[in-house]
Amino acid sequence: MFFIIPVIIIVLILAGLVSSFISIYNKLIMLKYNVEKSFANIDILLKQRADEIPNVINVVKTFMKYEKQVLNELTEIRTKFLNTQSIDKKVELSNETSKSLKAIFAVSENYPELKANNSFVELQKRISEIENQISDRREFFNESVNMYNIGIHEFPNFILAKFLNYKDKQLLYITEQEKKYNGVEF
Repeated sequence: MFFIIPVIIIVLILAGLVSSFISIYNKLIMLKYNVEKSFANIDILLKQRADEIPNVINVVKTFMKYEKQVLNELTEIRTKFLNTQSIDKKVELSNETSKSLKAIFAVSENYPELKANNSFVELQKRISEIENQISDRREFFNESVNMYNIGIHEFPNFILAKFLNYKDKQLLYITEQEKKYNGVEF
């Protein structure tokens, strides 16, 4: 009887430690996959935007005979985007795509027939909607990354996170180009 009480105490302590370990492990796994899911949601929208690019190019080609460099650049970026698996590279190519699309829409100002073309206007609206959705998903991704980064640095989580080789993840930042505002042009 005297030996049973210490054995029960040791078993309860071990059960508590194992339960804590499992709880921490599950939390870290949930945070990791939440970050991956949130980027996958962005990736879906980036793919939708990439799928719209051939439509934009086809509509624009008939009007912008002298702007082939911008169209070729956009086609190359789209091809690279569709062929890459790296999250960092996809983000970089996404930013390049945004820049090229803005260039096309800016150059379209010089082509009144294009601006009046119903297909072009609809494509502009569609891409604008996708851009707004990407913006929302970026915000969710950054929140997921922030929660993950905090989670792997909390005590006692950081012990298991180090053992699992979990590293900080980078937030998606707005580029300096995207921050520029040149005012409304008439």
